[in-house]
Amino acid sequence: MALLHYNPPTTPYLQIVYRDDDLIILDKPSGLLSVPGKAAEHKDSLALRVARVWPEARIVHRLDMATSGLIVMALGKDNHRTLSRQFELRQTHKRYEARVWGVPQDTTGTVNLPLICDWPNRPKQKVDMDNGKPSETHWQVLARGNHQTLMSLTPITGRSHQLRVHMLSLGHPILGDRLYAHEQALAMAPRLQLHACELGLTHPRTGEDLHFHSPSGFRVDCAD
Repeated sequence: MALLHYNPPTTPYLQIVYRDDDLIILDKPSGLLSVPGKAAEHKDSLALRVARVWPEARIVHRLDMATSGLIVMALGKDNHRTLSRQFELRQTHKRYEARVWGVPQDTTGTVNLPLICDWPNRPKQKVDMDNGKPSETHWQVLARGNHQTLMSLTPITGRSHQLRVHMLSLGHPILGDRLYAHEQALAMAPRLQLHACELGLTHPRTGEDLHFHSPSGFRVDCAD
């Protein structure tokens, strides 16, 4: 599925949350690719913008184009290797906030569903009980509103589109999701209502525990 009308935001051009000689923490806006796309018109990305200032910067993990929030980039090969290993071994902490369609009856829960690429409809993913890769997400209700809920999502695994498909599987697609939301849920927000609000990791050189927070700014209309 090709990107339609790619027009990434330019203000602010880069939003830096933290930087030292080993890593950079950034707050990526919705609508900006994490890494360059294949087509020339899709080259603008967070990685490209950072590399223009810090050529040694390397991407460690990604956020979907439509997802906003915290992302880390490593400065240098050794730091990239160390940080990448932390993500591979699930030694990092990531938490997201999302506005979803509908109101869950429970206040907390866990989704365990195997995911696989839906090749005829890529980049969409789907649940496949036979061939999918394991994926797990913990969720918690933060606020209930009119036909919508503010959720806290903690992914244990890091599959592509994991949070989006897991919320869909609960019957609560994320508002503004152009890939997975039904017409009503899509119309309720101008962008995907998914934000990476917390990121915790170990400093690759000093071993210090680092924790960063970026408010989502999401609100739900109060329930009657």
